Amino acid sequence: MIRIAIIGAGISGLSTAYAIQRQAEVAGLELETTVLEKKDRIGGKIWSIKDEGYLCEWGPNGFLDNKPMTLELCDRLGIRENLERSNDNARKRFIYSENLLHQLPENGPSFLKSKLISWPGKMRLAYEMLVPKKTDPADETLADFGRRRLGAEALDKLIAPMVAGIFAGDPETMSLKSCFPRIYQLEQEYGGLIKAMVRLAKQKKAERKAGKAVASAAGPGGVLTSFVAGIQELTDSTSGALRGEVRINAGVAAIVPKDGGYEVRLEDGSSFDADVVVSAAPSHTLSGMLREADSALSQILDEIPYAPMNVVCFGYQRDKIAHDLDGFGYLIPKKEGRSILGTLWDSSIFPERAPEGHVLLRSMMGGATNPGAINLSEAEVEQGVKTDLRQIMGIDAEPDFVRIFRHEKAIPQYTAGHGKRLLGLDERLNAHRGLFLTGNAFFGVGLNDCVNSSNQIADRVIADLRERVLGP
Repeated sequence: MIRIAIIGAGISGLSTAYAIQRQAEVAGLELETTVLEKKDRIGGKIWSIKDEGYLCEWGPNGFLDNKPMTLELCDRLGIRENLERSNDNARKRFIYSENLLHQLPENGPSFLKSKLISWPGKMRLAYEMLVPKKTDPADETLADFGRRRLGAEALDKLIAPMVAGIFAGDPETMSLKSCFPRIYQLEQEYGGLIKAMVRLAKQKKAERKAGKAVASAAGPGGVLTSFVAGIQELTDSTSGALRGEVRINAGVAAIVPKDGGYEVRLEDGSSFDADVVVSAAPSHTLSGMLREADSALSQILDEIPYAPMNVVCFGYQRDKIAHDLDGFGYLIPKKEGRSILGTLWDSSIFPERAPEGHVLLRSMMGGATNPGAINLSEAEVEQGVKTDLRQIMGIDAEPDFVRIFRHEKAIPQYTAGHGKRLLGLDERLNAHRGLFLTGNAFFGVGLNDCVNSSNQIADRVIADLRERVLGP
């Protein structure tokens, strides 16, 4: 019997275990999987917390439906009928700048009317058509790309808030190729972003004629999708579909090569042998597990930084908030000097997130540009959010509900050189047959990225096992 250890019971670990189980059946391989989770619950960063009639997401609140990976997993689990698409009005997204909330333009005319970008800034954006394509192969940061192609104002008011919203990151350090490979490809293929938009607009027109949904230009592609009971239904259902063992309170201390496989040593002093080990643990945690086996591999993993984050949920009676909540929420440029990165109007996105007659607002504080926020007291965090909500949305009322969730290492940062680090990991892993890495530290931080990476790792695991059983 082939034994496979999967470290980490977040969406990456659970979906990897499920994909291996499914593919092993097709391949006719008999194997036994054991998922090891250090915490006392499964789900990793996914945790839907129900409290006083509110539904607060401890981490991510959903996935975009423009890619098939997670939807296909839901189909296989039989839970697609439980999916909930975000309210159509949630496509309205805002940027707070110069004491005003500006709706992100959805088309050319609305962009020209918008006061978010000044006229000199708009002219600089139009100049993008004349900016030559970058041919230097060096890994460019998002900030350098933004200034080069779009100008400093667009960087500050458009790119930087977007990077904060997705990665909690700093564009001055983040890699364009690793964070937004599609944007990099558009410049290389079409010579510029506006040129690419013109060419791709023809394709979108054809899609509209064919009856296909086309995403708003203002937001990311696809519609934010979750479950009525919260995104935790995804990890709960994936775990429930596994035939192998899922062990909580089972932290791994070390992974040590042994007899063509691995000895997995647990923090409680016990151990067991495995033919294959798949790690879905955070890179900084995995580093410690591999330090004895391969210090060079461990060092590369240590080079992937993480940004801290405070997630702050406030619940209010709806009639105590005069501000319109018709939208997704807003992000805040760093230059505005606010305590928070932005606020999502959660109960406008998914109506069941608050009791009848109430609303739920979820604010993010910290990130790579404000790492010290993780060390603030509960009172300081709460006061900082209250102050920003009062000045931005005019909310003077005290919240009826407050929950603060702290993530000391919330989101991995794909800083410049991330691609080289991945190549270095591959090179070191060549010396460790049967050891595989997945998770959001490598090829994408979103749920779709994690599920896609899990499927790819499962393919590689099954191919490796087939070769062992049947030969090359």
